Amino acid sequence: MNETKESTEKVILVGCQTTDDTARFEYSMEELASLTETAHGQVVASITQNRDRIHPSTYIGKGKVEELEVLAEEMDADIIIFNDELSPSQVRNLSKNIEARIIDRTQLILDIFAGRARSKEGKLQVELAQLQYLLPRLGGQGLQLSRLGAGIGTRGPGETKLESDRRHIRRRIDDIKSQLNVIVEHRDRYRERRKRNRTFQIALVGYTNAGKSTLFNRVAEADSFEENILFATLDPMTRKVILPSGFSALITDTVGFIQDLPTTLVAAFRSTLEEVREADLLLHVVDMANEEYYQHEETVHKLLADLEIPAIPQITVYNKRDLVHADFVPSSKLDSIEISALNADDRMKLKQKIEDTMIENMEYYEVVVPASNGKLLAQLKNESILRSLVFEEEEQQYTCKGYCLHDTSLSGQLQAYKATR
Repeated sequence: MNETKESTEKVILVGCQTTDDTARFEYSMEELASLTETAHGQVVASITQNRDRIHPSTYIGKGKVEELEVLAEEMDADIIIFNDELSPSQVRNLSKNIEARIIDRTQLILDIFAGRARSKEGKLQVELAQLQYLLPRLGGQGLQLSRLGAGIGTRGPGETKLESDRRHIRRRIDDIKSQLNVIVEHRDRYRERRKRNRTFQIALVGYTNAGKSTLFNRVAEADSFEENILFATLDPMTRKVILPSGFSALITDTVGFIQDLPTTLVAAFRSTLEEVREADLLLHVVDMANEEYYQHEETVHKLLADLEIPAIPQITVYNKRDLVHADFVPSSKLDSIEISALNADDRMKLKQKIEDTMIENMEYYEVVVPASNGKLLAQLKNESILRSLVFEEEEQQYTCKGYCLHDTSLSGQLQAYKATR
C-alpha cells in the first residue's frame, strides 16, 4: 500500500464502537477511509460493531468475523484494515480463515509515513517505528527478512528462522538509533548556534491537513509540499519570515498530529518535534472548515502535553476562513485569529499579530545613537522591532525606540550604551 503501486488495492474497513460517543466513532471511521485513500487504497466496504469492550481474541465478535470472511470473499478484498491497534494474537486468529491481508490503523499510518519521508532522518525514524511495531508481531506471520551479515559464523546452533529474524531486527534497530543519535547531535549543535545568535523561532503545529504547509509556504515564501491529503508533511522545514517592522524570525513547518497517533510514532518523532520544544512561539493551526475542529484542537493539546512540551506562548490560527463550517465557534478568542492562508491581507494580519505577541516577550528600549554609529543603527533595524527612528539635525543623532530580545548581544550593547551616554 504505497505510492509506487500502479493498481489500487481493494480495502474493507472494520471498526468497533465501545463508547457512547457515536459522533467521534463515525468521524474516526471517516478518517480511516481518508488515510486509506492517502495510501492509495480503494474502500469497497465497511463493517462496524457495538460492543462493551474489544473482543480479546478477534477484536470483533465471532458472528462479525464470519460476516467479514464472507464479505472479503465476495468483494475480492486485498486488505482488511482495523480501526484500532491489533495485538499479535488477534492478527493470527483473524488470519486463520481470511485470505486478505490484515493490518491495523497503526500499520496504515506507518505505511503513509514511509511513502512521505524525504530526509534521511525522516526515513530512519519511520523504519525505526516500523521495526519496533513489527518485532513483537513476528510469530506466525511467516515473514521472510533479509539478514545483515547472515552466513557461517553468524548464527547460533539450532537457531530458528524466527529467532534469526528477531536478532536481525534488534541489530537494525540499534543501528538506526546510533545513526539518529548522530543526526540529533548535529541538530543540537545547529540549535545551539541559533540560540547564540538568538533568533526568534516560530513553530507551526496542528492536526494533519489543517493547512500548515500552505500557510508556511506563503508566509515564508518556501516550497514545502502541500496537498489536500493527510500527512503531506513529515520532515520539518525551517525558513526565514520577515515581519511588518522588517524584523526577521525563523518559522518551522512540522508533522501533523492525528487522534490515536501510534505510540511508536510519538517516540520515533520526538527528536523531530524538538523544534517545537525550542520555539519561542507556537502557531496552532486549526481547520475551521472541518466539523471536528474542536476535537482536533483537543488532540493537539493532548499530544503536546504527552510530548512534555513546556508552556510556550501560543496563537491559535483558525484557517480556511473562506470555507468556515456553519457551526464553527472559536474555542479560543483571547490569543486567536481567523484567516485564510490564501488571502494576502489575512497573512499580513497574522504577521502583525505575531509581531504584537513577540513584543509582549521582549524588552523596551529608548536610546540616542550618534549618526556616525551606522553599525548600531543597522542592527536596530535588522535585529529589533524598531518603532520610532527620529533624526535630530542639530545634535546629529537619532532617537530610537523599540523592542529587542532579552539576553542578546544587541540588548547588551544597548545597556552599555545607555549607561555611558
